[in-house]
Amino acid sequence: MSLFGGVISITGITFLMFIIFIVAGLGYLLGRVTIKGVSLGTAGVFIVALLIGAFCFASEGSNLVTTFALNNGEPAEFSKNFLKIIENLGLIMFVTSVGFIAGPNFFSSLKKNFKSYALLSLVIIILGGLTALFCIKVLDCGTAMAVGLLSGALTSTPAFSAAKDTLSSVYSETPDAISAFEDIVTVGHGIAYLFGVVGVVLFVQIVPKLLKADIDEERAKIASVSTGKSRNESKKLFDIDNFGLAAFAIAVVIGIFVGGIKIPMGQSTFSLGTTGGCLLSALVIAHFGHFGPISMKPEKRMLEIFREFGLMAFLIGAGIPGGASFVKYFQPIYFLEGALMTIVPMVVGFIIAKYVIKLPLFNNLGGITGGMTSTPALGTLINVAKTDDVASAYAAAYPIALIAVVLVSQFIIVLFPDQLSVIGIDRKSVV
Repeated sequence: MSLFGGVISITGITFLMFIIFIVAGLGYLLGRVTIKGVSLGTAGVFIVALLIGAFCFASEGSNLVTTFALNNGEPAEFSKNFLKIIENLGLIMFVTSVGFIAGPNFFSSLKKNFKSYALLSLVIIILGGLTALFCIKVLDCGTAMAVGLLSGALTSTPAFSAAKDTLSSVYSETPDAISAFEDIVTVGHGIAYLFGVVGVVLFVQIVPKLLKADIDEERAKIASVSTGKSRNESKKLFDIDNFGLAAFAIAVVIGIFVGGIKIPMGQSTFSLGTTGGCLLSALVIAHFGHFGPISMKPEKRMLEIFREFGLMAFLIGAGIPGGASFVKYFQPIYFLEGALMTIVPMVVGFIIAKYVIKLPLFNNLGGITGGMTSTPALGTLINVAKTDDVASAYAAAYPIALIAVVLVSQFIIVLFPDQLSVIGIDRKSVV
């Protein structure tokens, strides 16, 4: 980017960082806007990232190209891979921080409420799958599009990845069909992802207000469930560094390794992925609190900063490239179908958790964020409840939901495959 005859020149990686911090600044300003007590919070960053991507960038293969020529008539260009790195780094920082914060209370909470959270997660994912089947059979949405919408509506990257892997197996004899259907899944995921993020973020803010909940009272209820303490707190332990950065790094390394383990499952494989692996690793390490005489407890304030910064980076990394392709493929009917896949599981799941499972409000909403695999909504709920204890409910529900949504996506593709003839038909294809 060049201005004033070259007096100001911002190029390459510096240009990328320039865009990222513009999005961050504007996003947080948008997130502060409050209408009747409801605000977007950190999700405002995602909205701005989508808008910047949609209006300022175009997707060209593996690159994003600016649509405003400021560099002597030549558009600035950078690879999507840089933003993918930002997205993954942010995700790792966020989920690892959440794991460390929730870890000391997680296993005691899980012992008391495992069946409740497992049931809630399964209800949410099964309802999402049934809604996807409704869109396929009644609303004439193709299977590939429906599965893409489902993964976006539940903000599930593992389901998105698993769907594409399953397509490769189902259509192994027709490589051209694989490519076409994978593109459709990608488009569906991007279209539904926006409402999948914003819908749950708004839901966890609106519900306490609609119920006129006493926040202090509800916070006490969830705190009474999560009474576990990390082990050996009284022992004299050796700190590797003052902030616990080494412990954080060790948890990430172990988490990435665990998340990369692939388990054969039918025609495809299942893995926890980076998200699930880092979350599990941090939960376990935080629970024990040490390796022998070595402390593995990062400073809480550092974890809070990493959690917020990680969430911001994740939303920017996912939002800018998503916005660049969103306008190209957007159709109102797809957006409505994706919104339906978010609303039905979320609302019905909340009602069942409240009146059948009888979870306290913040346990309920924390389980909803985990069951919907919604990382941004967890960040919002922490701010609403003013306690990190809700992360225990999220962490208890998340692994079950992660596995279930991957399986449901795979089953839908295998049991209800698209006919090859749908490729090229306007309603069922984006080709």
